[in-house]
Amino acid sequence: MTPQKTFPLPPLAVIGCGLGRPCLTPAAAACLDAAAVVVGGKRLLAAFPDHPGRRIPISGPLAGILDAIEAARQAGQSVAVLADGDGLYFGIGATLLARFGREALAFYPNVTTVALACSRLGRPWHAVTAVSLHGRTDMTPLFAALARQGAVAVYTDATNTPAAIAARVLSRGGDGFTMTICEDLDLPDERIRQLPLAEAVTASASALTLVILDRTTPPAVPLHLGLPDDALLRHDAVFTKAPVRAVSLAALAVRPGEVVWDIGAGTGSVALEASLLNTGGPVLALERDPKRHALLIANIQRTGALTVTPLCAEAPDGLEALPDPHRIFVGGGLSSRPELLPTLCRRLLPGGRLVINAVLLGSLTGAMATLTTLGLPFALTQLQAGQSSPLANDLRLAADNPVFIITASKEPAHA
Repeated sequence: MTPQKTFPLPPLAVIGCGLGRPCLTPAAAACLDAAAVVVGGKRLLAAFPDHPGRRIPISGPLAGILDAIEAARQAGQSVAVLADGDGLYFGIGATLLARFGREALAFYPNVTTVALACSRLGRPWHAVTAVSLHGRTDMTPLFAALARQGAVAVYTDATNTPAAIAARVLSRGGDGFTMTICEDLDLPDERIRQLPLAEAVTASASALTLVILDRTTPPAVPLHLGLPDDALLRHDAVFTKAPVRAVSLAALAVRPGEVVWDIGAGTGSVALEASLLNTGGPVLALERDPKRHALLIANIQRTGALTVTPLCAEAPDGLEALPDPHRIFVGGGLSSRPELLPTLCRRLLPGGRLVINAVLLGSLTGAMATLTTLGLPFALTQLQAGQSSPLANDLRLAADNPVFIITASKEPAHA
């Protein structure tokens, strides 16, 4: 039997249309003209009213759209997907690559919204970090960018409007920013406004809007590992001091992108430094005392550690709605809430780590007994540091209270 010949599927073209009225390069225009099927949002499809091809509007879940593209290609039809700006810059290109693979795709880039906004403002855009909140609910990438960069461009949507973004940043203590709202770029109703965040929270804007957040006031305390004990606002001496903090963070071994819980966060000394190690991931800091919680918020603002989420709640009651953690730090409270440690161990993800600081012997023995019962292996370190203090024209070492540092690990999940 003669083997049946197979023919390569026609390429899938992703055509960036730029902003405003589409302006295609000759190669992109020729590719679109030859397409039997055109896929795109309603606004982009309407920009090519004379195209004879079959139209597939992008509306609703993308899974059905991708299936329709696959069916057209299997039928031997050439398909062009229209994209705003550049399809590979926070566009549909990544989704198409995941479904169809690099070899099946041809890309025709165009001017992005970020590039056009920066050209209007007369500023180089290679120094502007871009984040997309379009179709997303997690603002951690935005907070991470704001914590590390002086300028961040943000793609918005109907939920994550300029006003909503301004409100979220302000609620995190990030009032040292201004917002530039770029609406309907390259369209007749184009408008650009620069507002303080306090004014941006009430600003209305078009559906086609990009905002740029610029830091105008630097943090009072530059965030770094090994913050001095007097760098943060606090009411008393009950906090995790620098030597214990350093050892505890090393034991915690936070990796970028992980979910970190700080239970009994106090004024935030551990949570703030953990956010430096956890690039792109959230640090959820629970503190039950309203006064300490207020100081936690103030210290987030003071250091610019915007990826730290301050929560006024008493664990374990405030944990139900939180994502399961990769790393948990417990600064206290185990003796008063015996059900807390079993709850934390249950929620800890496989392969995760739990670090406990204990000062009281009762807390230490109780924690070790619970971990043993639950079958979590642990290591124990006792740390006692001395701080230099003047005495008789010389120095003495004033001893801090000894702290027991328990590090427990949860077995990784087996395939």
